[in-house]
Amino acid sequence: MNNHEIDYELHGDDMQFVEVELDPNETVIAEAGSLMMMEDGIQMETIFGDGSENQGGFVGKLLGAGKRVITGESLFMTAFTNSDTGKKRVSFASPYPGKIVPMDLSELDGKIICQKDAFLAAAKGVSVGIDFQKKIGAGFFGGEGFIMQKLEGDGMAFVHAGGTIYRKDLQPGESLRVDTGCLVALTRDVDYDIQYVGGVKTALFGGEGLFFATLRGPGSVWVQSLPFSRLASRVFAATPERGGEQKGEGSLAQGLFDIFGGDRR
Repeated sequence: MNNHEIDYELHGDDMQFVEVELDPNETVIAEAGSLMMMEDGIQMETIFGDGSENQGGFVGKLLGAGKRVITGESLFMTAFTNSDTGKKRVSFASPYPGKIVPMDLSELDGKIICQKDAFLAAAKGVSVGIDFQKKIGAGFFGGEGFIMQKLEGDGMAFVHAGGTIYRKDLQPGESLRVDTGCLVALTRDVDYDIQYVGGVKTALFGGEGLFFATLRGPGSVWVQSLPFSRLASRVFAATPERGGEQKGEGSLAQGLFDIFGGDRR
């Protein structure tokens, strides 16, 4: 067992946070800015990369940090270590409404591939890297880009996504077609490709994207019902233009417009 063994508890429903219980000298790593609260006795440390054992000195740490920059994440991560003599707790919150999914990598063949902004936290020792899609179509039209994150190890990892999360276990040869933005994560044996919707009328007037993800088993996939990009596009599409007449002053859209920097005239 290379990863720290941590206990956890999920709180909430649609605005979840995860509470991690650390024994003395246990450590959990998390994305910068995901901390919600922590008890006395927990020491914070900013680190390059993910702090896993296989980074191989300063050069390895620098390369690991560089990989995270490629995926659009911060250059640094934060390690939370229990430096006290008793059990201590630290909590991490999702950055937008949705669910947090705990994943025991030891039960998932030691690796999952996830969208580049899904990772929230993990036990120390879990490697957070990048996964290049082998197929050009998946890279250029996959919605998540040519690069996705991979989490490797034998410990606990926590990913988050929007809306409701659904796990689908695919049998050998069984396939599933998913909107590219709704794909959250998949296990290592799932074949992932991008296909064109087909049909000019369907592509132009169907209301969906031009491409969807085709997932073929065996393996498991996790799908989200409300990608943050979809939520954001609907909110901003409903807001009035800055230079035009402000309508619906008491509406929900107007309130969100004000929150996101709108001004009244």
